Amino acid sequence: MDPTTSALEQALHAARALVMADLTAREVAVADVVSLVEDAVAHRRWWVEQWPEGVEYVVGLVAQDVQDALLERYGRWPLCPVCVDSDPHALEVEPELGPDPHWVCSKAAVIVARVGALQ
Repeated sequence: MDPTTSALEQALHAARALVMADLTAREVAVADVVSLVEDAVAHRRWWVEQWPEGVEYVVGLVAQDVQDALLERYGRWPLCPVCVDSDPHALEVEPELGPDPHWVCSKAAVIVARVGALQ
């Protein structure tokens, strides 16, 4: 097997698993939402095939893609658990394009969890 393909598939499987863990933790991993994850993974497969150096960014990008798709269909996700006494708002993925992505509350300027580790 081509080592590049192997790294790509590993990154895509990891991204899928981490985003699914966050969706499951927040109890929104229903069938149509899982389909959004699959769509995001398929899109990012093409993206990384075009730019192999971007493989380390796949987890954060898949998380952002799923977050954007959920916003269009259902509303904000994941809601911030830090700012419970203010208007509900979603966490953001930071860095937007970088390795080791985290869910961050930009309002309170705190890291809530790594992507894949929401509770």
